[in-house]
Amino acid sequence: MSASTDLVQRQLDAYNAQDIEAFMAFYTEDAELAGFNGSVNQAGHAAIRARHLELFAEFPENRADVVNEIDLGSIVMVHERVARTPGGDSFEVAAIYTLRDGKISRVDFARGG
Repeated sequence: MSASTDLVQRQLDAYNAQDIEAFMAFYTEDAELAGFNGSVNQAGHAAIRARHLELFAEFPENRADVVNEIDLGSIVMVHERVARTPGGDSFEVAAIYTLRDGKISRVDFARGG
């Protein structure tokens, strides 16, 4: 596992544990979460934190697992399977992580239908 994929995996582990402090430690202060083709949904720590606190409260058993990944160094593309509840409906997403200075500076999400 490269340093890039390790960073993304540890961030995903914190997400799955719903550990907001550990999760946020992986993001730059000016990080952005965006939809596919660039529409920014959350920008900066405060917005990302608020979104995830709401998500964790609504779905306390939410989990994302890596199906496949492509490591390009400062870009890591991850095919994830997300389930809001154990054994419940799931969906798939392609998450494109952009890394800067050892942290995540942007994630672009493309959600499958």
